[in-house]
Amino acid sequence: MNSLALVTIARNEARCIERCLFSVRAHVDAMWVLDTGSDDATPEMARRAGARVETFRWCDDFSAARNAALDLADADWALVLDADEWLVDGATALHALRHEPPAHVGVLRVDNLYGADAARAARSASWLSRVLPRGARYQGRIHEQPQAHWPRRRLPVTVLHDGYLDDAMRAKQGRNEALLRRALAERPDDIYYHYQLGKDLELRGAFGDALPCYQRAWAGASRADPWRHDLALRLLFTLKKLAQHARAVQLADAEQASFGDSPDFWFTLGDLLLDWAAREPARGSALVPMIEAAWQRAVAIGERPDLPDSVAGRGSFLAAHNLAVLYDGLGRHERAAIWRERERAMRAAAAAAD
Repeated sequence: MNSLALVTIARNEARCIERCLFSVRAHVDAMWVLDTGSDDATPEMARRAGARVETFRWCDDFSAARNAALDLADADWALVLDADEWLVDGATALHALRHEPPAHVGVLRVDNLYGADAARAARSASWLSRVLPRGARYQGRIHEQPQAHWPRRRLPVTVLHDGYLDDAMRAKQGRNEALLRRALAERPDDIYYHYQLGKDLELRGAFGDALPCYQRAWAGASRADPWRHDLALRLLFTLKKLAQHARAVQLADAEQASFGDSPDFWFTLGDLLLDWAAREPARGSALVPMIEAAWQRAVAIGERPDLPDSVAGRGSFLAAHNLAVLYDGLGRHERAAIWRERERAMRAAAAAAD
């Protein structure tokens, strides 16, 4: 029977380390926490929760820490979670790994929470390589990725992540940017780092600084890159925030063939067109039918959590809400009432599914 270990690196995660460990400890053979310099109760809390804790001298390199943790675990399978993540579904699939040869990389669904607090958070799904066979190694100073020759396989496992909530983001402000700029100084042509730096800047509202990073990443991205979907949406949003609507629409027109089955694409396009109409009312008569069609297309497609970084609701209640507001603004109140009712039903269905 193959061994399965939880592998975590952590620093000053007293608020959440127990939540992470308690969520998985019944489903793994061992839990390893590599502490990278905590000055709070993280190590003691991890030990009380049943983890084996070792220390690591931080060297501004997440891959070095990840690989040191994998070496400590020395397991056939490693389940890699961050301290601000926790397992919510998929225990059966994890147990099944003990009877499978470690010959693939398991890709898990990680639902990221965004906003002021968890109760009102937006949610987007990422698909990340987090179940690693023995011998896998990480590369990259930050936003590190496992390098492994084994095939990837999606597993029916879901993890929640609250590290993008506002308080958590403020605590990390500046750290990621410094590491990303250092990584780009070492590897200036790494388009993934340009994408991640753009994302870091955009999330802090520095849209003018984010744009050239996104453009550099877009110019070099392959259609096979799993993060290209998120990059396209963020690039459209950034162009909107910078009032470069015509450029954004040109990009959207060129990419309809690639992203036409994405509710996020149509939702974002409708939002972009609405902003253009609000800024330039003379365009309203031409843009309103396009806005309406974009959000209706999003609803027609429905939710697509299988798409990388798809935001929950864009294929249902968020688009329905926008359509209700649009119709009210146009004086089409009966139509608005229909969409408000659809929004209520969709929100209820989403809450029941959670």
